[in-house]
Formats: sequence, C-alpha cells, structure tokens
Amino acid sequence: MTLNTTTEHPVRLVPRTTIAPAAPERWSVEAVASLFDLPFSDLIHRAQTVHREHFDPAEVELATLLSVKTGGCPEDCGYCPQSVHFDTGLAAGKLMGVDAVREAAQRAKQAGATRFCMGAAWRAPKDRDVDAVAELVRTVKAEGLEACATLGMLSEGHAETLRDAGLDYYNHNLDSAPDFYGEIITTRDYQDRLDTLERVRGAGVKVCCGGIVGMGESRLQRAALVAQLANLAPDYPESVPINHLVKVQGTPLADQPDLDPLEFVRTIAVARITMPRARVRLSAGRQQMSEAVQALCFLAGANSIFYGEKLLTTGNPDVAADMGLLAKLGLRPRRA
Repeated sequence: MTLNTTTEHPVRLVPRTTIAPAAPERWSVEAVASLFDLPFSDLIHRAQTVHREHFDPAEVELATLLSVKTGGCPEDCGYCPQSVHFDTGLAAGKLMGVDAVREAAQRAKQAGATRFCMGAAWRAPKDRDVDAVAELVRTVKAEGLEACATLGMLSEGHAETLRDAGLDYYNHNLDSAPDFYGEIITTRDYQDRLDTLERVRGAGVKVCCGGIVGMGESRLQRAALVAQLANLAPDYPESVPINHLVKVQGTPLADQPDLDPLEFVRTIAVARITMPRARVRLSAGRQQMSEAVQALCFLAGANSIFYGEKLLTTGNPDVAADMGLLAKLGLRPRRA
C-alpha cells in the first residue's frame, strides 16, 4: 500500500533494528496462531473459561474517550482522519480548557462511566503541552474518575509529570504486528512506540495498549500483534483496546475490504486467553457491529467498552443503545 503523504510536515526517522524486550517469552507467534485456528466453539469456550477465572463475567467497564486536541497531527497513520497528510475535512483545533473538560467528565460520570480518557493529536507533546494536560488530569481526578491519556510519544520526564498529576493509565497502541507496521505508518518506528511504553512503565503508570484489526493484515500478522502485546516486558498491558478499522474517506484505508466479523471475535478471544488479567476493550468500530457480534465479543472475554456517542472523531453507539444491549445480555456496568 502506498500512503498519500505530502512533504509539508517532514519527519526525520532514525533507523532502528531493535524490537521490544520480551523476556521471558510467554507466547510465541506460532502458539498464538494455533489459538486463532481452533474451532470457533472451542476457542470461545476456552476464552470464557479464562475470563471467569479472573473477572466477574457479568461486569463491563464503561470508559469515555474525549478528543481534547483534534487534528493537525504530522504522522501519516493510514487509518487516521487527524493526519495533516490526508484530506478528510477535519479542521485542527487547540487544546481544550479545564472548564470544558470538567463538564465533559461530569457528563461521563453521570452516564455511568468510571474511566475518562483524553486524546490529543500530537506526534510528541512538548513540555508545556504535558503540563497543560497534567492540569486536565487533575480536573478529571477531582470528579472521581480514573484518568487515561493518549498524547503520542513521551520524552523523559513526561510520564512522571502525568503520574504526579494522578494519571492512572497511558494509552499508546502498537497498532499492528512489527512486520506490517511499515505498510500503515512511515513517520514513526515501531521501536518509538515501545520506548514510550517503557517510559510509562518506568514511571509506575498503568499501560493501555492494543491494536487495530481489519487494515489488510493476515491472520498470522494478527497473531503476531497479540504475541507482541502478550510478551511486553515486564508484563502485558493492564488494558488492551482492540479496534476495528473505521474506514474514513480521504485516508488510504478508506476502501479496505471488510474484515469477517467472526475473525474480529476470534481476535478478542485470543487476546483474553493470552492476557488473562487485562481489561479487553471493544474500542473503535463498534458502531458498525451488530448486537449479535458484540454479544459474541463479550462471550469471548471483552469486558470494557468505549462509551458515549463519539470516539475522538468517529461515531460510537449512543448511551441508550449500549444500556439496552447490556440489559438484553444480562450485563451490568462496573462500579468505581
């Protein structure tokens, strides 16, 4: 795939050859691939068994995601409408203020969310940006919610600043398997992502890290993504968002063929088996899923959803629809 990049915002890459420390290896790519290849009923049974060993199977975490700084990102991620390289009609905005974020956090809490996630479209925030987001974190924490942020690559000291403000989780997705990554993104190395995760862990902040499926990767590459997540040192992420590609006009992946829904369910089940204590979250793309597919995902071990009408810049099921679905399935929101 050739990305429709421009040279208006050049980013210099430093070639690297290392990949994440994974000692000891808990899951080989071959072992993860063998899970994907199980008969569907066997895979779901195994995932549900693992799920019940570690979680209440009737409980689902509700997390709300707010774009606190939208658009203008210099990265060329082929799926992202916020990239300056693609014409998606999205206007860049400035960082939201404390009052607006406080009001959004209050609405999320009133609707039942227990975690409030803030996303900013930066390649890597500057010191002043991190200081400003730290103030937003303190605002969210004051409302009694867990706080999560995704701001791009962090430099030395940034994770500590966010930690001291009360940040509970930092999200930084791997997106894909290492050998597929260059097909989707050229402005950032895989190792850059791993370095940020290491800084987050080093600061004592919990890790939220997952990927995107349906971008044209093979099943083996989906297995390699899960293996990479499961083998992160010193342990796998506490929170694992599994995103289904949302195809946005103007991005290089806008015409990507649809992924088989049952393959998405398999990915959820494999994530549950390989990362048994993690919160596995249904993230982007849920609006395009039928209730039956979502129900299978919960059966496969998903126990967290992004909740609210919007995910950064793309749609999400509305609150009433989600509450109705949970009620049909006999599921209940996790309480703080």
